[in-house]
Amino acid sequence: MLNPNDDLQLQLQQRVAQQLSTIYADIKLSVSIEALAAELISTMRLTDQLHTPTPQINHWSEKDTILITYGDSILNQDEKPLQTLHRFLQGYCANTINSVHILPFFPYSSDDGFSVIDYASVNEALGDWHDIKQIAQSYHLMSDLVINHCSSRSKWFDNFIRGEGTGYDYFYTAATYGDNSDGSYDIEAVVRPRTSPLFRSTQTASGEQQVWCTFSHDQVDLDFSNPKVLINFVSIIRQYLDNGVKILRLDAIAFLWKKAGTPCINLPETHEMVRLLRTLIEHARPDAVIITETNIPNKENLTYFGNGNEAHCIYNFALPPLLVNTLITGNCQYLKQWMMSMPPAQNGTAYFNFIASHDGIGLRPAEGLLSEQEINQLVTTMQAFGGEISWRTVATETTETTETKNNASSQTKEQRKPYELNISLYDALQGTTAGRDEWGHLRFICAHTIMFALEGIPGIYIHSLLGTRNDYKKLQHTSHNRAINRHRWQLNSLTVQLDDLESQHARSLHDISHLITLRTAQPAFHPNATQFTLQLGEQLFGFWRQSIDRSQSIFCISNISNTPLTLPLASVNLISSDFWYDLITGDTIDDISQILTLSPYQTLWLSNR
Repeated sequence: MLNPNDDLQLQLQQRVAQQLSTIYADIKLSVSIEALAAELISTMRLTDQLHTPTPQINHWSEKDTILITYGDSILNQDEKPLQTLHRFLQGYCANTINSVHILPFFPYSSDDGFSVIDYASVNEALGDWHDIKQIAQSYHLMSDLVINHCSSRSKWFDNFIRGEGTGYDYFYTAATYGDNSDGSYDIEAVVRPRTSPLFRSTQTASGEQQVWCTFSHDQVDLDFSNPKVLINFVSIIRQYLDNGVKILRLDAIAFLWKKAGTPCINLPETHEMVRLLRTLIEHARPDAVIITETNIPNKENLTYFGNGNEAHCIYNFALPPLLVNTLITGNCQYLKQWMMSMPPAQNGTAYFNFIASHDGIGLRPAEGLLSEQEINQLVTTMQAFGGEISWRTVATETTETTETKNNASSQTKEQRKPYELNISLYDALQGTTAGRDEWGHLRFICAHTIMFALEGIPGIYIHSLLGTRNDYKKLQHTSHNRAINRHRWQLNSLTVQLDDLESQHARSLHDISHLITLRTAQPAFHPNATQFTLQLGEQLFGFWRQSIDRSQSIFCISNISNTPLTLPLASVNLISSDFWYDLITGDTIDDISQILTLSPYQTLWLSNR
């Protein structure tokens, strides 16, 4: 009698082999594709237990909100930070937050965790795997898979320098990339997120080598054209799943694959690698979720959904700059245009919405959505509110005409462009382009009211939940722009602030928690529920959500200006036979033809149930 599991194993083997054939089509491997497929399946332990994933299943609902935090965002004397974090979650978030993204909790050398020294260990300064598992028992746990690069202080890179041991052949170098006949490297087309030199010179046992560094010289890029790197990362993924991780964030995945003469970003091999990892992960844990972190222009970002077979979720990177721009200008034109152009996520996929995170507010996703003038105005305003700007270098072609020759010649020059805004969200929304004003807190809450209602899964940064301001001391101490929004709270000090109901921190926690509580009870706020943009002018931003079973409709309408505005309900088309009320205030609508007045930055969630 045939074992059905044998047939599933065969199908999986064939699928993985086909995906590997696509990835390594131009690479001469030392092993067969079939042998490599078998090793990956064994490494993921799919020979022991194999699950059959169901396509187009939504592993999320309106109940889900993800808190983004470092393991040591809150500190308490004589207690491991992960234990302190767990205690904070239980004390202040148990009835609102059901998922937590703990930013890299591994030993690291720089970039607040994103230069990983050892993927298999928990940073002893934070806690241990037991602490991670404890949090995973109470919350859906999201972890980073820092897959593009690792620390130059890792054992792998030490072995690369020595020329022996695990890692000696794990790194991408100029020799791997290939050089021109004159010994130079054709890297003009390479897309960079930083202004630092692409290569770092490293003395090794076999001589000097130029190591590829997409982000910093402490973050050395891994070479996935070597399948041993892939095998090791599959082993790491298995360990994370075993320790309770449900959501895997593929950090900087867009830069994974390099090829001479290309931009070395979003290459077909990278997309196929995401598909391969999804195949292995969902056969190990069917409810696991992959989120791709691709801080790139909006159209490129959307491609990481694939055909519903790549990322389950993608970061909605265009939302933060567009929403901040909307609220500081009092004009929702660009936000509305973007909303109308966004395709609804098909079942089994979802947007991950956020407006603040451990990183800055990225400007690349706004390219093609905001004009250069709007971006420059946004940069200037954030600087006026105490923010910093991080830059990137782009190659531009200029045409010059010489006097001696009646022709033009092109030269490539480097130009500096703003890459991201480094500022706490609370400070970013303390005024408009005209300057600071008294509406800062209401503007800040308005931003979250809009975000929580949008199609997708909401993520909230812990420093937004707590209304944390710019940390200038940490910025000065580290000379790292992103440190301005990576404050570390002492638990005692934070508790004092949260006990003071008039403090901005207590008000932020209360107001945002109230919105989350409301959100999680509304079927129309399911991440895949219908969304339709309303046309209410430039200062009223509105959209309609309808539950999947069509039983609930919610009209979400925000005054994004600092002046009162009127809303004729006739323009919203409320169904006359339904009973309507505002979820936020509880006020009922007695007459669907009446005219409402919205205060500055007020939002209505008009629901029929």
